Formats: sequence, structure tokens, C-alpha cells
Amino acid sequence: MLIAEVSEKFDLSQDTLRYYERIGLIPRVNRNKSGIRDYTEEDCRWVEFIKCMRSVGLPVEILIEYVGLFQHGDATMEARKELLIQQRKLLITRMEDMKKVLERLDYKISRYDQTIVEKEKTLNRS
Repeated sequence: MLIAEVSEKFDLSQDTLRYYERIGLIPRVNRNKSGIRDYTEEDCRWVEFIKCMRSVGLPVEILIEYVGLFQHGDATMEARKELLIQQRKLLITRMEDMKKVLERLDYKISRYDQTIVEKEKTLNRS
């Protein structure tokens, strides 16, 4: 699959895909005889994984570390698992914090709704 197709499929710019490869976020992509990137299904799974992890804010450095560990084979399985467990814990904490902010926003919005209704009642009485 050419970079343009991968870019469209995952809604990532071609520059982003090249950047991800250059910094080690995705393993090196094979090239065809003309030197053009030729993404395999495995490459696409990496792109999908990285996009998913980045969408929830996992740091680039952590993901680079994960990919590096993966490239060292099965001997790093425990380290990879531990890295994911740590990130999961951090994500849960962030989700809890976001839930608190959401509740606060809901409260503020409901207060505005109440105020608007009260003002409309007052105007209607006049």
C-alpha cells in the first residue's frame, strides 16, 4: 500500500507518516524497487496502534520505547507489558480527572439554563 493510501485510510498526513517512521514510532517501512514506501498489513497495524495511542495522549517517547522493545523480540515481553500497564494507570487517572471537569461543566451549564429560564419568566410577567 502506498503512503498516499495509508494517509487516506488513517487520516494522517504523509508528512506525519514519514515523521513517525523517522523517529521510530513505527518500524521502518519497506520500499519497492523504485524506493517508494510500500506499507504492509503489519505496517498498517502499527500506524493504527500509534494513532490510537496518540489520540488519548500517550507520549511519543513512551511509544518509541515500546516500539524499540518490540523490535528486540520476545525477551522484552514483560517490559512491554509493564510499560502498557503504567500507561493504562496514567490514562485511568486522566479519565477520572476529565470526568470531574465534565461534571463541573455540566453543573455550570445547568446553572446557566436555570438563570435563563428565570429571566424569561421575569420578562414574561412584565
